[in-house]
Order: sequence, then C-alpha cells, then structure tokens
Amino acid sequence: MRCMVDYKVHIKQLLFIGLFYNVVACADDMVTIKDTSGLSSDEVRQKATQHDLKKVKKTLHWEDLSPIPKKHDWIQTKSHEWFKGEIVSLYDNTLEFDSAEVGVVHFDFDDVVVLKSYHVMSVNIENRTAIDGILRIDHDNVTIVQGDIRYTFPKTQVVSFAPTGATERSLWSGKISLNIDFRQGNTNQRNYTIQSSARRRGANSSLSLDYLGRLTRKDDVQIANDHRISQKYDRYITRYFFWTPLFSEYYTDKYKNIQTQLTVGFGLGDTIIKSKKVEWSVSGGPAVLYTHYITVEGAQPSSEYSPALEISTHYEHELTAITDFTYNVKMTFTDTNAGKYKHHMIFSLENEIFSWMDVDITAIWDYVYAPKKDAFGITPKQDDYQLLLGFGVDF
Repeated sequence: MRCMVDYKVHIKQLLFIGLFYNVVACADDMVTIKDTSGLSSDEVRQKATQHDLKKVKKTLHWEDLSPIPKKHDWIQTKSHEWFKGEIVSLYDNTLEFDSAEVGVVHFDFDDVVVLKSYHVMSVNIENRTAIDGILRIDHDNVTIVQGDIRYTFPKTQVVSFAPTGATERSLWSGKISLNIDFRQGNTNQRNYTIQSSARRRGANSSLSLDYLGRLTRKDDVQIANDHRISQKYDRYITRYFFWTPLFSEYYTDKYKNIQTQLTVGFGLGDTIIKSKKVEWSVSGGPAVLYTHYITVEGAQPSSEYSPALEISTHYEHELTAITDFTYNVKMTFTDTNAGKYKHHMIFSLENEIFSWMDVDITAIWDYVYAPKKDAFGITPKQDDYQLLLGFGVDF
C-alpha cells in the first residue's frame, strides 16, 4: 500500500514539473529590438543630442530649454524641478532615480514630464517588445533613439525600463529590520526577530526575497525557533498584468512540529489599483506543498506531498509624507493532512526617520486550520500572533 502511495506522489511531481517547464518555455518569447546601427554608445548619444537641439531651435521660450545629458541622466517633474543623476529602473509605475544631490528618490511615473537618459536603456513596451536605446520622454511621448532610427510610443505603453549596462548591484534594493517581538500563542515570550527583504528589478521582471526569523533562549533553554524564507519571480506583460513563473517558500517551526515545509508553484497576477498614494495587487496559482514533521502520532508518515492553491495580495497606502501602511497576506488551500487552510498575514506601519532608516510597527498573524498532532498527541494551537517594534535600515 505504501509503495502505491509513493508511486502516485512521484507521478504528481512529474506532472507538475512538466507543466511548470512548459509554461516557462512558452513565456520567454519577448522580442528584443537591439541597436543594429553599428554606432557606439557615444555616437548614439550624439544622435539623440542632435534630435534634442533640433527641438530647442524651434522654441523661443526659456522655460522650454532643458539640459543636455553629459555623463548623467536628467528628469523633470510636474513642479518644473530638474534632477541630475542616474536612472535605476522604472517598475510598477515607480521611477527609482539616484540623484546626485539628494540620493535615491522614488517618483510616480505620472509625475515625470521630461526624461533624458545618458545611459542606454532597455525599454519594455506593453506589446511585449523590449527596445534598447537612448531614452527620451516629453510629457506623453516616448522616443527611443538607435542611431538614425527612432521608435516613438505613447507614455502609457511603457511597462518598465532599466539601463542595459547597469551593474548587478544597481538592480538590487532592500531592507533589514531588528525587532522586539511580543508573542502570544504556542510560546509566550519576548523575542528578538530579524526581518529582511531584497528586490531585484529589471526592465520587465522583478525578483523578491524575504526572510523572517526568530531564535530565542531563556536560561539556556531554547523557547522559540522558526524561520521563513520566501521567493517570488514576476514578469510583467503589461503595466498591470504579470505572471509568476516561480514562487516558493521554505518554513520551519520547532514549536509547531514542522521540521521542513516547502511550497513551490506558479501563477498569474494583476495590479488592481495603482495611484500616487495607493497600490493593490493580487496574484496566485497552483502549487505543491511538501511537509516533514518532527514527530507524528502512531504509524502516520512523517512526511507528505499535497496539491495546493496559493493566493496572495499586497496593499500599500501612503498615509503621510513619512508614514506608509502595508498589508500582505498569503493564503494556502490544501488537503486536510497538510492543514487544509493556512495563512501568513502581515500589517506594517513604516515611519521614516531618515532617508535610509525607518521605525517599523508590525503585526503578524499565522493561522493553520488543522495542525498535525505530534508523537505525544499534542496538537499545536491554530493561531500565532506577533507584535514587532524595531528599526529598519534601507540599502
């Protein structure tokens, strides 16, 4: 009987892996238009500058004049302020710009009226075409210069862009927080908790890595030991619609009788609201859930595979100039042996002290509908609550 169960499990794994790789293979069909003019980057910049000067000669108004990019990118906002520096990326309608004077700044793309790149950009257009070239934005018009060839699009069709020659480090950003944790549930104890997140944003993709860990000892006795590592890779098809070739999560919690819990899946997502102050996106898809328990009751298997459906949502609201509210929840539906239903829910208030440091207040609610009994017949509690207060450092 056990052999038959193992056989069925392996069949499920093979079917899932085959479906996953078929989806990945079908999605990497974006057409990239490279610059075939044979000109160097400096020569293409000269062509773009000539195009800029032709426009300047047609105007007699001082306010219509703008700087010429020389070793730096330039942007102008609706308030007519100019910023000099380097474009990091445009992603999810947010332009990340490293200003020479004020450091890293995030602009709503709708607030940027003029953009002149010095660096060659890879621009992702909504019809799934990526074009490399010198980028110019003039209010609602976008121009990409490749030698004597120019591509023009409405600004609303731009999904994302990033420098083609950007260093790998410039594509990453993140945050590390140290928190004091007041916890009630399976353990009632003040703990030290570390949260960290890292994001890699390219022209048409985003990779997210998150960690939440807690390790506490009292009188040389360990009373808490749990860790959660999450990964999510998104590829944007339009400004709002994206698909996720791969999401995964590793979780372990000694006091929930879980030695290893691994979730792997893929799915689709959509940005429902994207305004200057509010962002709300929803995503989800099928997954496989593997769980290995520390101890089990009777002759039950210590590990098992289960099919799963995962749905997640991200909501962010800029309450004031220095305070942001975020809400993230990840819900997993599976069979009874694996808990039937569980969620990981996070509420956060981020209060900016400096451009690189925040004071964070975070509430976390973890829930499992049907926790599994251990070898002593003890069933872990369904709910775990955490209240975190700490400092976060951006990098």
